[in-house]
Amino acid sequence: MQLGNRPCRIYGEAHAEYLLLQMTGEHELQSMDSEVAAIAQSAHHFLFAAIPVESWNDALSPWEAPAVWGKQGFGGKAGKTLRFLTEQVISTLKQQYPLPENVKIILGGYSLAGLFALWASTQTALFSGVAAASPSVWFPGWMEFEQQHPMQAQRVYLSLGDKEEHTKNAVMAAVGDNIRTLHSRLIERGADCTLEWNSGGHFKDADLRTAKAFGWVMEESR
Repeated sequence: MQLGNRPCRIYGEAHAEYLLLQMTGEHELQSMDSEVAAIAQSAHHFLFAAIPVESWNDALSPWEAPAVWGKQGFGGKAGKTLRFLTEQVISTLKQQYPLPENVKIILGGYSLAGLFALWASTQTALFSGVAAASPSVWFPGWMEFEQQHPMQAQRVYLSLGDKEEHTKNAVMAAVGDNIRTLHSRLIERGADCTLEWNSGGHFKDADLRTAKAFGWVMEESR
């Protein structure tokens, strides 16, 4: 389905109690069917939209930052991406697949899309839950920003691979401590939050890890 000028993939059913949204890159679309099949093992009625981004590093980063690996830096265009979600995607889906007024909207994603979901929750109370699988919480300035602009979602799933913090890249090695701190911070504020450790590094089972994230947020919001 075209949303704006983007070909989005829609799964699930109309009149659903949950609207699941995930920003995706080209590299994820090939495993989207298996991810949604895993989410569908829950007993909940949902409509799922996979929304592609053109430039992963630019579209999902909340502010500009220099390259952390390779040569491509971060363009800081998450605000534009969030506006596209709130002003076009959600309203169009609500019309096309008559969703109840009180539909619970869960924003999720993997890696930088996971960070985007966390950041989006600091900007709006629209999302009842955030499903952040292996989110890039190492991103420069994120932890300080979230301290000043607390996340508003009441249900937050966090996960990380147990090998992810064991990297020679000094910036990315902070991911473990940062996610533990974020988890503690959310619990202290009274959010319903879990932190799950998966075996392996960052690139293992991304589809299943993301499915698990969405599944947990739906289960917990009963």
